[in-house]
Amino acid sequence: MLRRRPRPAAFLRLFATSCRRSSLHPSQPQLPNPAALPPPPVAKKVPFTVSAHGRSWSDPYHWMRDTSDPDLAALLAAENAYADAFVGSAGGGGLRARLAAEMRARLPPSAATPPQPWGPWLYYQYIPEGKEYPVLSRKLKPSRGIAQALLDYLSGSEKEQVLLDWNEVAEKNGYVHIGSCRISPDHRFLAYTVDTSGGELFSLEVKDLQSEHVIFSSPDKGIVSLAWARNSGSLFYTVCDETLRPNQVFCKKLQSDEAGFLVFTEEDVNCCVDITSTKDFKYMTVNSNTRTSSEVFVMESDNVREGLWPIRKRADKVQYFLEHHNGFFYILTNAPVNDTEMTTEGYYLARCQAENSLVDRWQIVMYPGSDCTIQDMDIFHGNLVLFLQKNGTPLFCSINMPIDVDIQEPKELNDLNPWYLPIPSNMCSIIPGSNNDFMSSTYRLVVSSPVIPDLTVDYDLRKRTFTVLHQEEVTSLSANLGTVGKSNVSSIQQNLQLVETSQSWSDLSKLYSCKRIEVISHDGVLIPLVILYSREAHRYGESPGILYGYGAYGEDLDKSWCSERLSLLSRGWVLAFADVRGGGDLSWHQAGTKANKINSIQDFAACGMHLIKEGLVQQNRLCAIGSSAGGLLVGAVINMLPDLFSAAVLKVPFLDICNTMLDPTLPLTVLDYEEFGDPNIPAEFEAICSYSPYDNLSPGVCYPPVLVTASFNDTRVGIWEAAKWVAKVRDITCTSCSQSVILKTNMQSGHFGEGGRFMHCDETAYDYAFLMKALRLDDITTA
Repeated sequence: MLRRRPRPAAFLRLFATSCRRSSLHPSQPQLPNPAALPPPPVAKKVPFTVSAHGRSWSDPYHWMRDTSDPDLAALLAAENAYADAFVGSAGGGGLRARLAAEMRARLPPSAATPPQPWGPWLYYQYIPEGKEYPVLSRKLKPSRGIAQALLDYLSGSEKEQVLLDWNEVAEKNGYVHIGSCRISPDHRFLAYTVDTSGGELFSLEVKDLQSEHVIFSSPDKGIVSLAWARNSGSLFYTVCDETLRPNQVFCKKLQSDEAGFLVFTEEDVNCCVDITSTKDFKYMTVNSNTRTSSEVFVMESDNVREGLWPIRKRADKVQYFLEHHNGFFYILTNAPVNDTEMTTEGYYLARCQAENSLVDRWQIVMYPGSDCTIQDMDIFHGNLVLFLQKNGTPLFCSINMPIDVDIQEPKELNDLNPWYLPIPSNMCSIIPGSNNDFMSSTYRLVVSSPVIPDLTVDYDLRKRTFTVLHQEEVTSLSANLGTVGKSNVSSIQQNLQLVETSQSWSDLSKLYSCKRIEVISHDGVLIPLVILYSREAHRYGESPGILYGYGAYGEDLDKSWCSERLSLLSRGWVLAFADVRGGGDLSWHQAGTKANKINSIQDFAACGMHLIKEGLVQQNRLCAIGSSAGGLLVGAVINMLPDLFSAAVLKVPFLDICNTMLDPTLPLTVLDYEEFGDPNIPAEFEAICSYSPYDNLSPGVCYPPVLVTASFNDTRVGIWEAAKWVAKVRDITCTSCSQSVILKTNMQSGHFGEGGRFMHCDETAYDYAFLMKALRLDDITTA
């Protein structure tokens, strides 16, 4: 057996004849009464022994790895019935439906993005009334200005051409996930990848937008990235191997009946391949990446047969991002400035001439300065846009192009007269628009925060002005929205009157408090924590709350606007978002990987304890939600501190990390060595074992109610991880408590769920109803 840290008085719990959770914590809400429910399903056990590094342990639920086993299908069906009965009894039987109805009522009947100009066209997406998925469309761009274009768009005076309707694909196949979607430079072709099973084995189709017929369907499955050559006659795409690692680049000539020919193969199983074109389409770039390092090759877009030339060879923890402008390659990198230096803490900007014989002669153009880091870049004919971070706050700035600098004296960012794009709040989530037009001087961002519904903003990089184009409508709150500026912005039609006279947006800061604090973790490091609650409904020392976490792959925790949260906020719940180590920028990411993964877990626990200590959340009403690698985070904390959370939701969770990482044939496993550690190395194996949620369940201990959701066709996290964890919890932990640990499996979808706007409301309502029932708060209506 794997060794676990002994817990105080653990032997007493082993011999307890009844649940001690309530007696140990008199103020703890009593667990949901399972008497009205059928007994939970019991999974069969099949003897199986796992061995590694000289020790062996039993895994009687290993059989669930065989997804074709009819016993697994029967078990999942029984678990779904039990979960539905458990959640269905919440609030007298109607809570989930009431929550879903609330969430749907906040959505406008239809939704649309403002059209974005590119070449002679205006491209936009909209969700038709009553539909789940978007439709990609375009209209010819009039020459009378963007305001008139918006009017024409609203009135329908310009003929619309539907390019791709996700709803039609979903209706035909029962499921749809569109991966990549690329318009050719001449605007004649649309290339897109589509998954109709949930397994992320995307197929490729190319549609001729003149004839409106599909002219090419790739025989390969597992297509990931797409890129067009400048002449629009060649399409490049990457193909995955059997472990879902993109490892090959192909080129398909549309006018030829021949299959796509191989351009590049990456043999290193630790690397993924990505194909892109530079913004001006003059060059193709092939990036061979690990999670922390990259190698870049380029080739002329119209001279594919001439082959690739390398920019720099791969080095540990060194990354490169390349663009082209006016005969120069501009490279964002953290490479050592000279041969003796270590890699730099953040990225700087370098350039070299776009010639094969000169690409090794780099010139450092600019350092970001001591108080900020560069995260990414986008390039246009007249401007360079830099994505920055300063004290954990995202920023964007624009620099005029071309950059004229003394190559002997690299500049700092502020020496280049940057324009910092105005952002409404330092807690905003910022997502760039498509911004496809290299010749444009307008840059689009979608900006939101926990209290600011999504804003679509166009920034004129030449005039250094901005225009609020659109804000997501929240129908049930329109009368209560606070306003910054002269008037609310809730639709495209209203915006037409505001383009020239007002820069305004609506926020809910008068209704909801949103603040960012820092919590001291176990080793003294300060962990950012964003806390959101209703100013009217929140009660200090009494309110329930949810702590969200992720902490992996350098990904930031999503804190953008979500109208579904209002159903909890109006009932007095506190929502907190912990940016634990493992996410974020390079250094923050590295501090939560491999042997440092324990930092992520301790950070999350510290944030939860802070919420209780400060009275923001009542001691026995704190819940947790984690998805995918965030499920590992929450699961590990539950093992470490089983009394900290009174309920949890684990969504497609990575729970059986030890067994998964020991099997290199599983999709993405080898690629995850860089994130979680290589179990073939004894020290890294021990580190993984020390926190693995499945392997550290404590016999006899009272675990909180947990809803575990999974997807049968998930190729990132196997369905067996959730099923094994639930079965083992029921088998070895407190028999009474474990009846409130339930498993809900979507038998059609994959890792990212079904994705429709109304279906997402139903899924979230299920999660919320479970948490309310678990805390015995399912009879509380909206405040």
